[in-house]
Amino acid sequence: MSSVKLCSVKLNDGFFMPMLGFGTSAPNKVAKSEVQEAVMRAIDVGYRHFDSAYLYLNEEEIGRAIRKKIADGSVKREDIFYTSKVWGTFLRPELVRTSLEISLRKLQLSYVDLYLIHIPIPLKPGEELFPKDEHGELIFHTVDLCATWEAMDKCKDSGLAKSIGVPNFNRKQRERILDKPGLKYKPVCNQVECHPYLNQSKLLGFCKSQDIVLTAYAALGSNSGKECSPGGSSTQCHCCKAQANPAQVALRYQLQRGVGALAKSFNEERIRENFQVLDFQLTPEDMESLDSLNRNIRYFQDGEEIQLSQSTKGLPLLGGKRLGNTVSSSPSVPLSLGTLMSCAPTLLAFQSQAM
Repeated sequence: MSSVKLCSVKLNDGFFMPMLGFGTSAPNKVAKSEVQEAVMRAIDVGYRHFDSAYLYLNEEEIGRAIRKKIADGSVKREDIFYTSKVWGTFLRPELVRTSLEISLRKLQLSYVDLYLIHIPIPLKPGEELFPKDEHGELIFHTVDLCATWEAMDKCKDSGLAKSIGVPNFNRKQRERILDKPGLKYKPVCNQVECHPYLNQSKLLGFCKSQDIVLTAYAALGSNSGKECSPGGSSTQCHCCKAQANPAQVALRYQLQRGVGALAKSFNEERIRENFQVLDFQLTPEDMESLDSLNRNIRYFQDGEEIQLSQSTKGLPLLGGKRLGNTVSSSPSVPLSLGTLMSCAPTLLAFQSQAM
C-alpha cells in the first residue's frame, strides 16, 4: 500500500482525504505554466491531494496537468483528491452551483472531491472578484450563510462535489452552520492558518469533538519569497533527531497531530523534500517541544498575508530557522476575513497571496 493511502483520513461523510496536500495559490509573478508544471511534478513525486480555488485563476492549468498525468497512465481520476472553493461573489444560494460548474469546466473534470466556502463574506455578484463602488470601496452583499450551506448540500447531492466544508469561519459562523435546524451534512473539514507559531490547539480540539478534520494552510509560514528566513542560532534538535529540514518538521508536526497540511512550492527539489514527511516520525518529546513554540502569531491576518516591518527577531527557532519573514500577533481565534476585507488597498495582494 502506498504511503499516501496510509496517510489518509476518513471524513465524516465516509470519503477519504490524503492528509498531505499540495497548495496551488501563487503570486502574480508566478506564471500559470509554472503552476501546471509544479502540479505535474507533484503527481510524479506522489502527491494526490491538490488544493485550489476559483479565486486563484489557475484551475485550467491544474486541470490540464491532472488530465495529462491521467492520459500517460501515472494516475486515475479516482486517485486524485481535488479541492476547490466558492468565492464570495457566488454566495447567493442560486449561484453556488454556478461557481462550481465554472470550476469544473475549467478543470474539464466531472466532480471535485471537496468544495469549500472560501470566505464567509458575501460580495456583490458579478464578474469582478472584488467589486467596488465609485469611491473604491468594496461592495458587500447580504446573504444568509445557512442558505448558502443548503446550496452546498445540493452540490454534494448532485455528485458535483463529493464532500463539502469551510475555511476561515469564526466561531459564531461555524456554530450557525452546525446548529442549523435540519442540518443535512456537516462540514467535513475546516481549513485555517496553522503552523508551529499558531498551532490552533483549541480549534483542533473542537474540530475533533465534531468529527471535522482541521487542515492547515500557511503550514510553512508566510507566502512571501522565502519559505523560511535564517535564524541566528544552532538550535536544531528537532531537525537533527529526525534528520529532516525545518519545513519537513513543520509539516510532520501537523500530520502527527491529526491535522491535514498543505505544502506549497514551485521548486522541484522542495516539492520532493516536502513529500518525504511521510517517511519519518517525530518523537513525543519533539511534539511536546514543538507545541511549546506556539505564540499565536499569524502570517495572514484575516486571510491576508501581513506585510509589516515587525521583525521575527523574538521568535523561537525551528531547526535554527524561523518560519516566514514578517509576522503579527493576534488572539488565538479562528480566522475571520471581516476587518482587512474592508480595506480595498490590501485586496489585490489578497487575490495573489491569500489562501
